[in-house]
Amino acid sequence: MFGEINSSMEKNWAYAFARLALGLSMFGHGLVRFPKLSGFSSWMTGQFETSFLPPAFVQFFGYALPFAEFIAGLLLILGVKTRWGLIFTGFILLSLILGATLIENWNALPSQLIHLAFVVGLLVYLPHNAFSIDRLISKKQH
Repeated sequence: MFGEINSSMEKNWAYAFARLALGLSMFGHGLVRFPKLSGFSSWMTGQFETSFLPPAFVQFFGYALPFAEFIAGLLLILGVKTRWGLIFTGFILLSLILGATLIENWNALPSQLIHLAFVVGLLVYLPHNAFSIDRLISKKQH
């Protein structure tokens, strides 16, 4: 009656929604921190006082993280260099997971692991990235 449930078009839409959800989350995480960049970095430095990480490193990371999240999110929202955007996002998330474990912030891990699961799934199903600038560019080249 409604056609094949797992058609290529539904997979393409599912991929687009998952990519956009991850992209918007990363983009939003970065965007909301820009106006309070110094305060965010200071907060993060305070969170890691008990860890073995040098405060200067944590402070630098606190300033860099919002830019990394914003850029990763923008790449994913637009579907530009999607593979590299996903790999970049994966490394951001791995660093956050490591950081959370170093300060025993176990409450942060589920969200970070869910985000990373999105990255993994999106990488596996990358051929379904039909609604993206990447696809438009590849069509023009062929």
